[in-house]
Amino acid sequence: MASPPLQPNDPVQISHEKINSTLPKTPPGEKISTATKPHPQEGETRRVGQGEFEPEQHFYPRVLNAQIHPLIQSFFTLGNERIIARYTHLNPQVQPKDLKDILSYSPTHFQWAGSDLFNVTTASGHRQMIVIETNSCPSGQKSMPLLSETDEHNEQGGYRLVIESAFQEQLSKADPSIGGLAVVCDKNMMESSGYAAVLADVAKEHVWLAEWHVEDTDPDVKWVDRVLHVRDKDKVWHPIRACFRYLTQKPWNRFPLKTKTIVMNQIISCLAGGRNKMMASRAYDFYNSDIVGTGLSIKTPETINNVTRGEIPLWLNSMGGHGVLKVPYSNAGQGVYTITNKNELDDFMSQDHHYDKFIVQSLVGNATWSSVTRSGKFFHVGTIPNKKSNTYVSDLRMMVTGSEQGFRPICIYGRKARLPLTGELQPDANTWDMLGTNLSVKLPDGGWTTDTSRLILMDRKDFNQLGLGIDDLIDAYIQTVLAVIAIDRMATRLMANGEFDYKLFESLNPDNALMDEIREANGDF
Repeated sequence: MASPPLQPNDPVQISHEKINSTLPKTPPGEKISTATKPHPQEGETRRVGQGEFEPEQHFYPRVLNAQIHPLIQSFFTLGNERIIARYTHLNPQVQPKDLKDILSYSPTHFQWAGSDLFNVTTASGHRQMIVIETNSCPSGQKSMPLLSETDEHNEQGGYRLVIESAFQEQLSKADPSIGGLAVVCDKNMMESSGYAAVLADVAKEHVWLAEWHVEDTDPDVKWVDRVLHVRDKDKVWHPIRACFRYLTQKPWNRFPLKTKTIVMNQIISCLAGGRNKMMASRAYDFYNSDIVGTGLSIKTPETINNVTRGEIPLWLNSMGGHGVLKVPYSNAGQGVYTITNKNELDDFMSQDHHYDKFIVQSLVGNATWSSVTRSGKFFHVGTIPNKKSNTYVSDLRMMVTGSEQGFRPICIYGRKARLPLTGELQPDANTWDMLGTNLSVKLPDGGWTTDTSRLILMDRKDFNQLGLGIDDLIDAYIQTVLAVIAIDRMATRLMANGEFDYKLFESLNPDNALMDEIREANGDF
């Protein structure tokens, strides 16, 4: 779950009185960014060549020294065939053929994704993994210990898996006469530069690494006749035949829906759900209806879409006064608000929100203060109690790629909340510190930092505190794949006959502010 956005003049506060008041622990690579770019608008496009991948530049220091947990290693060596055998053995209502078809699905638009999941239970003790959101162009590589110490390209970890299993297949569709290769990003330079270095090694040619921020007035990236161009430090523009996109903030206002340059992921995957929580919810509902006979479904908190500001109190009241409010198009920890009392609701209602419509979602809290929904109450399993008997809310990020060979898991990490979960909720409690797990923090100057002190690695030291078994990981993987397929199918519907279906999109997601942003990069639709 993400964190509420800071206002321009707000100080960065990571912790409250109950815990030590310290700023987020940020690795040097995050602060340095490209090492040539002290401010988002002052950097230069960098040319990355073969042999430039240095692990210490692309992994957190504690990850480099971490030993992968044996259970995690076992999960990654299972393969889809054994995952199908295990899952259908424990869930006999699911036919192996149906699950094989799902895991063998080849995405058309959405090849690289990561889902955030909660491990929850019900009052009767039924545990399951539920999908909170699914992200296009997800982070995660810098937080994943290496799976093997013997593979030839071991030091490149999951970076190489993403490039080889997903992007290389897209690259083969590119017209070599158009130009070169590029990685375009707007945050997380530690991982973006890692992908650029690995792509240079795999493609055996140099790769341009360029930043393109929402607020850039003179970016080093432009579109000419639907071909991407990047500008080098000598102010020379270079056409690009294939682009690895790590653009996360309103990417639809800079990348067009139809391009001659091959882009992964395509922008339609973000609009169809990868960076649009409203459409993701619709996609899940449609896909669940399609697979209702298989015994499988995407499990999520109860979600109400297209809610106007005035309707919010009514929907919260129907959920017992507890809920989660989301700005549908925010990400990286912004635009999510937990509501359990009047103060939290008043704070949300008093803010100026750019978009017209919101999402209301049932709150997953503790057993005594979760939202009441039609399917009962979900509450957090949380971490194993620490020495003070405190349990913390935690989540799991599962990154996957999809190609002609089907899906495969790439990397996993966990995060925990700042404050422990309480049994009784105080009337004036600020619940975000108990329920919010996102590590990204937006600074007043528009930059980003990361609170790595709450990161849970999949190593021998950290993993056990999550209390997860291999069947939980298999459940998380299958839920992630189902969510990605749902969004890819929605993207395919929206791009029927190769043209963006403006009327269908607007009927599913009526929001004038969003449509204006899409038009910024798509003047002809």
